[in-house]
Amino acid sequence: MKLLRHGPKGHEKPALLDAGGTLRDLSGLVGDITPATLATASLAALASVDAAKLPAVRQGRLAVPWAGMGKFVAIGLNYADHAAESNLPIPKEPIVFMKSPGCAVGAHHPVVLPKGSVKADWEVELGVVIGTRARYVSEADALAHVAGYCVVNDVSEREYQIERGGQWDKGKNCDTFGPVGPWLVTADEVGDPQNLAMWLDVNGKRFQTGNTKTMIFGVAKLVSYVSEFMTLEPGDCITTGTPPGVGMGVKPNPVFLKAGDVMKLGIEKLGEQQQTVHAWNPELIDS
Repeated sequence: MKLLRHGPKGHEKPALLDAGGTLRDLSGLVGDITPATLATASLAALASVDAAKLPAVRQGRLAVPWAGMGKFVAIGLNYADHAAESNLPIPKEPIVFMKSPGCAVGAHHPVVLPKGSVKADWEVELGVVIGTRARYVSEADALAHVAGYCVVNDVSEREYQIERGGQWDKGKNCDTFGPVGPWLVTADEVGDPQNLAMWLDVNGKRFQTGNTKTMIFGVAKLVSYVSEFMTLEPGDCITTGTPPGVGMGVKPNPVFLKAGDVMKLGIEKLGEQQQTVHAWNPELIDS
């Protein structure tokens, strides 16, 4: 299933995209797509419904595909060629940092640059959405805890991240720096998460082309590994790193985002996002 939430902010309605591309209203079955909806039994109940009998609706503003993201866990340098373009060694263990759930927005939400930003960058990533609690789970059992997958743009301000001391979090948590969606695609529909093509364009120029098969640490390893350090709850999201082609890695002169730029990105089976970049404007953040 392709699950989503749409409509005015604070009044989003749950929906699914059926096999024919028609949006079907789920509000008669569930009040919202919440962590409880992502449980195995709840997803199975939704999957058993004849989508053709659900009301067709027109898509409104897209929100994050599920409500109640408790943790937004990120993995750094998880593609060897991205580590190389960043002039950093290949990690021996996954690099884990946190993005604030507050930076998560819908797939087509404006990306708003923070005040003084000069080195904002893009990163297409596979998002992994947890469906059942994971604590010290084995790698063999890890995928059983995954409800589904989504596209994530891990927008990053490199000056804040790298040049201003401390941890990466300064450059990763700015408002609107976590577009998610357009849909949450359930794990049964995705199949093998380690063979998904991914790409990202800026202003129509292809910068990133990759495939999840080149991850250093695969999804099962990441879920198992992260569950050693924190309990993963339903609705938590792990964004799993980016392939090469980020703006910081462009030689000889890096390329960074500016107001008016348009990012378009996607992952096989998971849909596409598009964001326009804007200068600081708090009204756009809250739209």
